[in-house]
Amino acid sequence: MKSQSNPDVITAIQNLYKAIHTGGVDPLVLELVHLRASQINGCSPCVFAGVASAKRQGETDERLHNVVTWRETPFFTEQERAALALTEAATRIQDGAPGVTDEIWDAAAAHFDEKQLSAIITNIALTNFFNRINRATREQAGKTW
Repeated sequence: MKSQSNPDVITAIQNLYKAIHTGGVDPLVLELVHLRASQINGCSPCVFAGVASAKRQGETDERLHNVVTWRETPFFTEQERAALALTEAATRIQDGAPGVTDEIWDAAAAHFDEKQLSAIITNIALTNFFNRINRATREQAGKTW
């Protein structure tokens, strides 16, 4: 199943990416956020593309292989951990999930200013948007955009 491209949607997405990447967040943090949300949602094309993009920006295999277990590994900074916790809480919105608690938000706010938090939240939302489109259209891993 393939979806038709809508130029207005493409322009809107490009503007969202611009806003995200001018928000002052380390690009590798944004890559980790994208990868973790995509792992949670089981979006194989986004996981594939996220790993490829992070590697192009210098991310290590060791860290990429451990994003899924970031809590149990020593490979991530406190800032990255705060972003990953925020990502998980904002992505896991299934029945009964607590969502973004005050504790999670406060930890993120201790490491990122308002503009950066806005960029991270938008990145999480956009990743979830693409995860759902890819699942709905049965997109397969192996593509990078």
